[in-house]
Amino acid sequence: MFTSYIFTGSTSRRNCSTHLIKMNALVALCHFCELHGPRTLFCTEAVHPPSPSPQPGSAIPGDRDREGDREGEGLTMRANSSATQRADMCEGCRSLPASHPGFVSVDGETGIRYLSHQHPRQPQLFSVVRQACVRSLSCEVCPGREGPIFFGDEQHGFVFSHTFFIKDSLARGFQRWYSIVVVAMDRIYLINSWPFLLRHLRLTIQSLQNTALKVFDSEQGVCPQRAVRMNSAFSPAVFPHQRSGNAARSLTSLTQHQNLWASLHSSFSWLLKACGSRLTEKLLEGAPTEDTLVLIERQTEQEEEMSAWDGAEGGGSNSQPSQSESVQAKDFQFDDGRQEDLIGPKFKSLRHLRQVLGTTDFRQLTWHVLMGNQVIWRGADPCLIQSAFNVLKALLPVGCVRAVPYSPHYEEAYRCNFLGLSPDVSIPAHVSSSEFSVLVDVLNVERGCVNPVSDDDILSLYQFNISSANTQPTDKGPTLLNKIEVALSNENLSVEVVSLCLLCLKEEWMNKVKVLFKFSKVDGRGKEDTQKVLALLGATGPGEEDNVRLLKFWMTGLSKLYKSHLMTAVRGGERTLSQ
Repeated sequence: MFTSYIFTGSTSRRNCSTHLIKMNALVALCHFCELHGPRTLFCTEAVHPPSPSPQPGSAIPGDRDREGDREGEGLTMRANSSATQRADMCEGCRSLPASHPGFVSVDGETGIRYLSHQHPRQPQLFSVVRQACVRSLSCEVCPGREGPIFFGDEQHGFVFSHTFFIKDSLARGFQRWYSIVVVAMDRIYLINSWPFLLRHLRLTIQSLQNTALKVFDSEQGVCPQRAVRMNSAFSPAVFPHQRSGNAARSLTSLTQHQNLWASLHSSFSWLLKACGSRLTEKLLEGAPTEDTLVLIERQTEQEEEMSAWDGAEGGGSNSQPSQSESVQAKDFQFDDGRQEDLIGPKFKSLRHLRQVLGTTDFRQLTWHVLMGNQVIWRGADPCLIQSAFNVLKALLPVGCVRAVPYSPHYEEAYRCNFLGLSPDVSIPAHVSSSEFSVLVDVLNVERGCVNPVSDDDILSLYQFNISSANTQPTDKGPTLLNKIEVALSNENLSVEVVSLCLLCLKEEWMNKVKVLFKFSKVDGRGKEDTQKVLALLGATGPGEEDNVRLLKFWMTGLSKLYKSHLMTAVRGGERTLSQ
């Protein structure tokens, strides 16, 4: 699931509300008829349930009448359109007969109905889809006439269109031109959905093309049309009749798929449901945090990589992603392992992890996490290790988290700072002797014939051995770790309150990181001036070395947008001074 963010205001407090985007989109299959031009063949739309009444149990007068009027308008529109166009329609322009009631699917969770027929229910939508159909098969086409394109405006809606050819042994050029259009009034919604729509519409199009190709090959095997056309005499008087006869072939005839329209209804209905539920919208008051900016950048990079891989597959490339690309892909998937989805024993919070490991081992482990050292968990239970990473990653900014949840071989520290390994994997000697790594061995506790143990009692199931070559004391700092331990040790604070406290501490220290980055990296100040800034930030005194090391590590978690903004501002100031 992907997230779009809307930032408003500049207040210091942050209020976040999240909801699924309730979008009114429409999917239509269009065809360019050789006799009648662009035509809409099949259309699927989502009809949302009516809004609840202001007073529970009371009905709003006239609701049923208005709903009946809307249904009547749609039926009248279809009847009028079919009456005026019946004389102009051929088999290639028609999908369902006039007597067919269409297809209806109901989403039991949301109550949304997905309706499919040849034309939309409402007259307003009819004109919008009609215009999208004409433009997708005439002026709005990509090079080569096959592929995706985006067009539209605020008045007539925005359109994602994918044009393609279907083989037909009786058509001119042995192929007919079709398009699938997705129409919506929200431009941002369609643009954010581009990779998703492109990937799944290509599957539908390839299925249609492959089925039609088999029919085409079988027909050519019986009667090759190329030889027949070359041997037949051309007559201007006969040509219009030949075009008329060749134009009247439906898509059902081209594919020999008797349940074609029911299948397309299922595909289009799923597409509308999945495309709407995959997006969430967050309204944030105030400036975006660094974690939010990094998440947006990672989402953009992931969609670009997926589009590139889809393009390589479409171009016939069989290249496979390298090992490093696979590791990067796992980085993006790290947030998908939600805590509640993990099976078996698991760590529920930082406080729970501290209770299991003990205060001394927990402080040693979190010290390594905050310093940016590689944290390695080795054990036979990947879900337990994943839950530990999910808890520990809350200590760091999102941009500082690079995780491989479970691997059959060791990964170097520059690829990941959280690494899960199976128990038979050996740690290289240079890693074991390094002070920049910590190893947590998860050993199964051998138990005799005793009563079954609850999954919450992790200590009765596992033993944890923590080892590191680091000899530096971890009891002085950093200051952030001291504050975290104070919050965790306060039993009067619930887990939710501790989480909010940790969020505030992280944002406080990320602001210090921004100041230090601007002062040292962008402005290029000397060591003496930097020391004064550190004192101003409260990073000097006991644990000063750890504080500085933490700030430098957290600089790597700053978003690219923030860094480029600072560099652009500095260069702009330099140009102003020089002028």
